Amino acid sequence: MALDTQQHVVAYDAPKKDLYEVGEMPPLGHVPKQMYAWAIRRERHGQPDTAMQLEVVDTWKIDSHEVLVLVMAAGVNYNGVWACLGEPISVFDGHKQPYAVLGSDAAGIVWAVGDKVTRWKVGDEVVIHCNQDDGDDEECNGGDPMFSPTQRIWGYETHDGSFAQFTRVQAQQLMPRPKHLSWEESACYTLTLATAYRMLFGHEPHDLKPGQNVLVWGASGGLGVYAIQLINTAGANAIGVISDESKRDFVMGLGAKGVINRNEFKCWGQLPKVNSPEYNDWLKEARRFGKAIWDITGKGVNVDMVFEHPGEATFPVSSLVCKKGGMVVICAGTTGFNCTFDVRYMWMHQKRLQGSHFAHLKQASAANKLMIERRLDPCMSEVFPWAEIPQAHMKMLKNQHRPGNMAVLVQAPRPGLRTFEDTLEASRGM
Repeated sequence: MALDTQQHVVAYDAPKKDLYEVGEMPPLGHVPKQMYAWAIRRERHGQPDTAMQLEVVDTWKIDSHEVLVLVMAAGVNYNGVWACLGEPISVFDGHKQPYAVLGSDAAGIVWAVGDKVTRWKVGDEVVIHCNQDDGDDEECNGGDPMFSPTQRIWGYETHDGSFAQFTRVQAQQLMPRPKHLSWEESACYTLTLATAYRMLFGHEPHDLKPGQNVLVWGASGGLGVYAIQLINTAGANAIGVISDESKRDFVMGLGAKGVINRNEFKCWGQLPKVNSPEYNDWLKEARRFGKAIWDITGKGVNVDMVFEHPGEATFPVSSLVCKKGGMVVICAGTTGFNCTFDVRYMWMHQKRLQGSHFAHLKQASAANKLMIERRLDPCMSEVFPWAEIPQAHMKMLKNQHRPGNMAVLVQAPRPGLRTFEDTLEASRGM
């Protein structure tokens, strides 16, 4: 199978200005003084439709190892919701900036490079992974960059994310864009895909192996759709958990071995006091959920791994149904952060509880290669215009979004554009 390759940007004429309208294309490599951005400020913390406001801000200045990218499209994820709300902490407590541009996923075109950047040039079409670090400690040089004390998430722990005409990133964040995808499809997958990849393959000796069974919470969501595809690609078995029966066929179509509707059970939330009557009722119901897993895997066959991210609502059950010596790997707490569990099942059955946070470049690149090779589907469910970026986050906050991943247009004038030539033509017709 031939892989996608970089293409040269065609020559075109455009005026040099200090500010361009959204969708208007500057001359290649020309950096205007200002740009449009959806920004949040500390005094506006609240729901996304009030926290995010359209502002004109100065275009980012880049350092020697940094790259300026013209953003064609961006992805929507829960980090943006948390940042707007100021929960669990305010992002301003970290980067100390007066405003923040959110957005931790993007596809676009390299527009300027620092004088130490050698791997990328102006005109390259890229996707961006969201891990940053300073690169000068032992974890970044022979260890795991995700353990670096300088590790941070671009567009959340930094203030220069993708919901603007230009974004500023470290050169090591760039990866080739899959040319068979549209700009918005390219923009929607990197954060969730790379996170799922590290969760499944990044924690030896519990890295996923053929024939193993994995319980996947939120199987139709942004993380879940990639978990199921990756599990299937690895020759293992995904058992997807859904909350709406209408999502069953979608999840099975991704390659799941079976699907369980969690609304058929009543064992969610924090664990009752151990050995209380409430605990005994919970345990009976949780074991009934475990039997539903056996109906898929075989009697007595517990899952080797639990792919966790809801947190508070599901963690007690996850730690119970995981097999002896298995692993519960968790990357978020979308239902709450106060996770409880019966520790007897953890220590007596020698289970592993593993936290997981995004991915380093090698893992993100391996996941991206699968997308370039067309082994994975981006599962983009909805794309929103630039003006509706706050509304897209409101849908996520209210859990009203469709199965899969959401994207938003930035400089791409309309959905469905796959080449820079198409984008130029569309921008001229604005």
